[in-house]
Amino acid sequence: MEIRMIEGQTFEQLKKCIADLLAQVATLHSEPENAWLDNQAVCQILNISKRSLQTFRDKGLIPYSQIGHKCFYKQEDVKEFLEKNRIEALNKKRQ
Repeated sequence: MEIRMIEGQTFEQLKKCIADLLAQVATLHSEPENAWLDNQAVCQILNISKRSLQTFRDKGLIPYSQIGHKCFYKQEDVKEFLEKNRIEALNKKRQ
């Protein structure tokens, strides 16, 4: 094991950065409305295939963020997508 020494002020700054990061992570986990969902979760919620979800993305019907090759969706955006399509379906039946 290698031992390294750092100045007290640098150590305190490092502790503060770690504490701030932990607080941010805790905030993100405590706010369920800001939850991010992956492809599999969205497919299960909407009861669709991954290919259908890709078509929705390609047509700009559902907002998403991409990190590397993985797509993520805000839970609130998925709820809005469901609500929008439910209303449109009801309006078509009335006509």
